[in-house]
Amino acid sequence: MQPQFQLPEPLSQRRIVVAMSGGVDSSVVAALAARTGAETIGVTLQLYDHGAAVGRTGSCCAGQDIRDARAVADRIGIAHYVFDYESRFRDSVIADFADEYMAGRTPIPCVKCNMGVKFTDLFQIARDLGADCLATGHYVRRVEGVHGAELHRAADPARDQSYFLFATTQAQLDYLRFPLGGLPKPQVREIAAELGLAVALKPDSQDICFVPDGDYAKIVRKLRPDADESGDIVHVDGRVLGAHKGLIHYTVGQRKGLEIGGQAEPLYVVRLDADGRRVIVGPKAALAVAAARLDDINWLGGEFSGPLSAKVRSMAKPVPARLDGDRLIFDAPEYGVAPGQAAVLYAGERVLGGGWIAETHAAMALVA
Repeated sequence: MQPQFQLPEPLSQRRIVVAMSGGVDSSVVAALAARTGAETIGVTLQLYDHGAAVGRTGSCCAGQDIRDARAVADRIGIAHYVFDYESRFRDSVIADFADEYMAGRTPIPCVKCNMGVKFTDLFQIARDLGADCLATGHYVRRVEGVHGAELHRAADPARDQSYFLFATTQAQLDYLRFPLGGLPKPQVREIAAELGLAVALKPDSQDICFVPDGDYAKIVRKLRPDADESGDIVHVDGRVLGAHKGLIHYTVGQRKGLEIGGQAEPLYVVRLDADGRRVIVGPKAALAVAAARLDDINWLGGEFSGPLSAKVRSMAKPVPARLDGDRLIFDAPEYGVAPGQAAVLYAGERVLGGGWIAETHAAMALVA
């Protein structure tokens, strides 16, 4: 087996499709694939084309990034195809992003993109091209286990992207390859420089590619004009403390920007009540969550039933927990658990799966 792409020898008889976003990571994957002797084909999905983003580097799958991907493909001598999936991306990712905010949840569009256009539509393209695998620049590891392919955290914890790939199915994992999972980012840039790739020093893409200026609310307002409907800011004890300017401006755990000064203690957003258009606030203790109900659980753990840990935000550390059906129960109260986010489950370095946080159960009794 070849150590990077996990394909049977000889690789000269294999075909690898590489998802090329125009960034340094996927460019290096394409170069590594071509260097194995396998027939390598680069595929880029054009996902959006929002004005200022067209000429902006460091985004993903639009404008300059597509040109960069094509230039890399030309440099390493591989075929490169661009497919227009803008409508599909707009309907399945951007519209969902707006709807989640309107429902008082905190969305993760990167996961929805992986679940949809990248790991569904792109998969079909790769299969139609007769590829033996689809390789991406994600920083995770695919490990051949006793019962099949397993998903593991990246060797470089600072670059690990396993949280965003929890919804990868077993069938997808069997077909996917992640050759960068064992490398630190500086080494990837060194490889790009050694190969003479122009993207060697290109900045990393931002977390949400279709929000080039970081103004999430503007994107939501554009799609949902009623997004700025105001309502009450209510303390967990039932007191009305003020008015908010629209639920889209608030997330669970937020402290700044509430504009309700003069309180005896710092207050945080505890919950968003979309039906009542209320922002529920309280002291930090009110953020403590004992358990959460998960929707659409994707399980990669086979018959695993031992101790696990759960990561409830992309930047959070995994904490001890147990899964009882669709109920995730934390060993100790966890903070900042927000509906709409994902709870990703681990056994050490292995990703067992995860689900979407549908609702939380507070560790203390709340009134509002």
